[in-house]
Amino acid sequence: MRRHHQRRVVTGMCRLIGSAVLLAMIGCAGAGREAMTRQDEGTPPPSYSHLDPGLGERLYPQEWLLAEEISRVIELSLREKYAPGGILRDAHPKAHGCLRAEFQVSDTLPASLSHGVFIPRARYSAWIRFSNGSQDATRADNRGDVRGMAIKLLGLPGTSLLGETDWAEQGATQDFVLISHPVFFANDPRRYLAVVKRASSDSAVSKLLIPIDLGLRGAWIALATARKKISNPMQTRYWSTVPYQLGLGPDRQAVKYSVRGCTDAADPMPANPGPNFLREALRATLQQRDVCLQFLVQPRTSSAMSVEDSMTEWTEQEAPFYQVATIHVPKQAFDTPEQDAFCEQLSFNPWHALAEHRPLGITNRLRKVVYENISRVRHEAGLSDP
Repeated sequence: MRRHHQRRVVTGMCRLIGSAVLLAMIGCAGAGREAMTRQDEGTPPPSYSHLDPGLGERLYPQEWLLAEEISRVIELSLREKYAPGGILRDAHPKAHGCLRAEFQVSDTLPASLSHGVFIPRARYSAWIRFSNGSQDATRADNRGDVRGMAIKLLGLPGTSLLGETDWAEQGATQDFVLISHPVFFANDPRRYLAVVKRASSDSAVSKLLIPIDLGLRGAWIALATARKKISNPMQTRYWSTVPYQLGLGPDRQAVKYSVRGCTDAADPMPANPGPNFLREALRATLQQRDVCLQFLVQPRTSSAMSVEDSMTEWTEQEAPFYQVATIHVPKQAFDTPEQDAFCEQLSFNPWHALAEHRPLGITNRLRKVVYENISRVRHEAGLSDP
């Protein structure tokens, strides 16, 4: 009995591995990445993300090589798991629905927050994708899991750091990628790589060693994240977990994001939830009423809040959140085969961002390499499908 319990604990942590590496889980980038040239020297290739030392970014030893290897392992795993033409997202493959929404920036904001998309009274059309983090797209919703929320703003003036050809005629895009836990369970790219290799292995013994690779603190965070159960995706709080730049020039700062409901209302858990009850909850809610969500920004208040450490929460006591926008989700019928197919083609990537919202930290730098490569793999597989 004890051994069975231990296996369940380890399985709970393993379910999050794909989400952790991609963080988000929530989709792949829309453009193919440049091939990264292996270098044995101590400097990354020109194609690798540039650092912002002024905001505290620092390079891990040979992290660009580790990013390339992580990406390669995930690609091989996907190609072995899926047939050509049917490669799903590595993280968050199960969507509860893609919803039309409007992102309404507040009428007044302090100057320190009025950058990028956060221009007072600005309005943007948006798509929102809610998802489960598990790599198993058939996993029942009533089981504990990390949940994802991804937001894509459309028609922005300017140019995104990583453009999307599908939306180019409408202007730039801005993505926000969030999960249902405020911290992430690893910072060191070597831990990422070790965990991804074990998660991709066919060996049950290898998978049992994942908690050792994560370390005590990382394993505890993973377990806490995996245990969460929710009754409605739109009544759940989400966090970016990792930081982003806000603004340009000497006044730029590091911030994190969060989304929560405009009220504290929460549906009770159904007595006998079906395997897709979170989709059913979305459908029932949006058949009855519009939904209001708050978009929050958390400015860093101390340099001790490292942009490279996603395992440590910036507590709201030390660094309060401020509402900068309201997300209005109108009543709608989203649960159709056509919209599901459209949803599957949507890509979400934190690097789909204006320069004022540049992603920061090791996790985001790894994501840039991994997301772009997995997007290329899925795109090529789709094109080759007869």
